[in-house]
Amino acid sequence: MSGNSGMGGGEVRDMDEPVFYRGLFPYTEIPRVEFDGKSVPMEAPRDIWITDTTFRDGQQARPPYTVRQIVDIYTMLHELDGGAGLIRQAEFFLYSRQDKEAVRACLEEGYRYPEVTGWIRARKEDFNLVREMGLGETGILTSCSDYHIFLKLNWTRREAAENYLGVVRAALEAGVTPRCHLEDITRADFHGFVVPFVRELMRLADESGIPIKIRACDTLGYGVPQPEATLPRSVPRIMHGLRHDAGVPAERLEWHGHNDFHKVLINAVTAWLYGCAAANGTILGFGERTGNPPIEGLVMEYLSLRGRPGGVDTTVITKIARYFQDELGVQIPPNYPFVGLDFNTTRAGIHADGVLKHEEIYNPFDTAKILNRPVRVSIADKAGVAGIAYWVDSYLGLEGDRRIDKREPGLMKIKKWVDAQYAGQRTTSISDEEMLHMARLHLPHLFKSDFDRLKTRVRSVAQQLVEEFTERAEVRSMERAKMEPVLAGMLEDHPFIKYMYVTDTAGRKITANIVKAGDQEKYDSYFVPGFDFSNRNWFKGPMKTGKTHVSDFYTSLLDGALCITVSAPVRGMDGVVAGVVGIDILFEDIAKI
Repeated sequence: MSGNSGMGGGEVRDMDEPVFYRGLFPYTEIPRVEFDGKSVPMEAPRDIWITDTTFRDGQQARPPYTVRQIVDIYTMLHELDGGAGLIRQAEFFLYSRQDKEAVRACLEEGYRYPEVTGWIRARKEDFNLVREMGLGETGILTSCSDYHIFLKLNWTRREAAENYLGVVRAALEAGVTPRCHLEDITRADFHGFVVPFVRELMRLADESGIPIKIRACDTLGYGVPQPEATLPRSVPRIMHGLRHDAGVPAERLEWHGHNDFHKVLINAVTAWLYGCAAANGTILGFGERTGNPPIEGLVMEYLSLRGRPGGVDTTVITKIARYFQDELGVQIPPNYPFVGLDFNTTRAGIHADGVLKHEEIYNPFDTAKILNRPVRVSIADKAGVAGIAYWVDSYLGLEGDRRIDKREPGLMKIKKWVDAQYAGQRTTSISDEEMLHMARLHLPHLFKSDFDRLKTRVRSVAQQLVEEFTERAEVRSMERAKMEPVLAGMLEDHPFIKYMYVTDTAGRKITANIVKAGDQEKYDSYFVPGFDFSNRNWFKGPMKTGKTHVSDFYTSLLDGALCITVSAPVRGMDGVVAGVVGIDILFEDIAKI
């Protein structure tokens, strides 16, 4: 039995039983694509762009970023865009204290692009978070398939539509632009639910004067790029239907895909070509399960379709990749396009010889100019000292005065080793791993030490630890009786912590000395109640910047241990800085972990 929702802008086809399209989605077999011989025309909008979800969907596939890391990445997205408006928006979670702090920090940067937007569930109470952050736009999760409506939410279609519309109306009343995320659209009853629901959204937009946006979400990657494929899987038909059946203007339409079936980038580009202005993605494609369209891939696709808009700096793609590798410890697959180690590396000996003669023979484009990645070659029997020097420079990213001198004695030692390999009848090229080993052996001055890399990782772990700690309600209370048990629990859970303490905004210690077993008497005799830390850099840094501070490594005056201090502002329940928490960490102990 079916019925109408009573929405006014369309008729949601209510169903007693859910529609699962078992012919297309048998579950016990690979999903099927059906074709009916019909098609829809290509109609790319005049203006197309990219939106980012690195800090929302992208955080569902990896450990959460720290506030500092989010600001760093957000700034690099801004640099990549260069003021062109190509990467137009970035969406953020709003639920945790760290989420909110990250949003505030990014807003403080004052960038026009990417614009900071939010994401909430379709709950009126969640909308309070958007108002609290002062955002002008937020995503709202509006699941549209019967899989989600019936099985996840336990609603009827009518109930789903009415509940979603209630949250949308709350956003409109507050003057906030809603962006409705049509979750699982590639398994939804397109004309029975999606079209009438979106028509009602467009009616509300006309009525309110606020341009409600629509994000079509291919949640499980079922979308296919063929216009002759049937709904609900055909991306061209989804875009055509949203434009012409539901009345959504191209500039208010966005595509969000997943890579479960290796179609994430082609589907995003298809959405552009068939009427969708915005394609949503993440840096390096990080996203739930198989990930989302990679931002760097979308940028390259845009440039191939429309050319380079003024300001866009594609070399930042390489900068971002290096940050993910060096700062976040991400292992980018060598064969990953644009930023993987092997992307512009030629291994076959005859190919390598060709590249050295003229790189355009085997390099897809001027990677040095466009990505700040000079072409790379592998080492074989005819490499010579020049080829080895070229490998060292390109592998280590040495430029200008930092490029290795071909007279470097270590190069001759590496060449002698290479020659010996082929004198022994070797028939394969020298691997990067082998070359790296020889370079470390004979050119040690070019390498960052293991100790230096370890220090970088320690700083990152310590920073994340203190930022998670300051989110605790007990800490935010600034009440000694509530804070000290939490401090003691942290010390017990993390044996690398040496000493923990909290000060007020004047720098005076307001907690007891929370220290490792056996150190209590020593610390109590030195750091007496109310001890004044106001002259310490770890205190002054958070008070001045409102951000986490990580010290250089130092030797403890009390026992000579090698330590690092990480500190962060403690914000009261009103969001105002009420003090500073400091954590002294034993480098040797955390390094073991």
